[in-house]
Amino acid sequence: MPLSRRDALISASALTMFKEESIHGLCHDRRRRTDFLQGLGCQGCPADRFHHGWPLSSDDWDAQMLFFLSKGYRVVAHDRRGHGRSEQVADGHDIDHYAADAFAVAKALDLKNAVHIGHSTGGGEVARYVARHGEPAGRVAKAVLVAAIPPLMLKTGDNPEGTAMEVFDGFRTALASNRAQLFRDVPSGPFYGFNREGATVHEGVIQNWWRQGMMGSAKAHCDGIKAFSETDQTEDLKAITVPTLVLHGEDDQVVPIAASALKAVKLLPNASLKTYPGFSHGMLTVNADVLNADLLKFVTK
Repeated sequence: MPLSRRDALISASALTMFKEESIHGLCHDRRRRTDFLQGLGCQGCPADRFHHGWPLSSDDWDAQMLFFLSKGYRVVAHDRRGHGRSEQVADGHDIDHYAADAFAVAKALDLKNAVHIGHSTGGGEVARYVARHGEPAGRVAKAVLVAAIPPLMLKTGDNPEGTAMEVFDGFRTALASNRAQLFRDVPSGPFYGFNREGATVHEGVIQNWWRQGMMGSAKAHCDGIKAFSETDQTEDLKAITVPTLVLHGEDDQVVPIAASALKAVKLLPNASLKTYPGFSHGMLTVNADVLNADLLKFVTK
């Protein structure tokens, strides 16, 4: 079928560009954007929809997309606005727009009863999408939050377990002064736990993280720090009624478990929690075999 102005249909083993119009409310200036979208598998197959973290791209889901494709699922992921191969727009780098963009993709592909799986900032995107768009529209079957940012990363009087603003300010300063170096330091250090004594360091994983990050917009990445650190998603979590699985590494140095998963599972009406001793923020990559098995069990349950 031809690709229309508003719709994108993805066939088996296809990699395509998704065009959408600002009639979806994605860009306040009513301009046209281009989002990079990849999808594999048959249209009639059950769908898994993947939402990546900051500052990466849909490529971060390679291990999961190939795994679920081999199990007969349709897998879909897109590069968030300003990230990866999507257009480097100047505005809209916030959780509201992230979720609205995800809804535009779901409508364009007519995804129904999909399982939405989000990692880190992508978990925040999933929470807002499901609460405000996907569940009200009847398009969501289940949700999975992996090492996800909700309910709130920032340390406040009401959230003493959160991370101090000085840490996020440091990220902004480092990004502005030498983004390439920051995007080397994060994956070689805390993201995958490679800074831990005795850790097996995978140089290819570090380089792939750097590659994905440097493909995106510095403006999108800078604005994204505010989005993932200061957005309170307490009400989003309370509004989600579909079955939700919360997965988190107990040695997550990026999104500490005490301020995220342990609080999120208490706010979600229909949630289950599984934690992993010693696992890092990037466990989907370095512990893909374990995570994939748990994801499959939940999706098929």
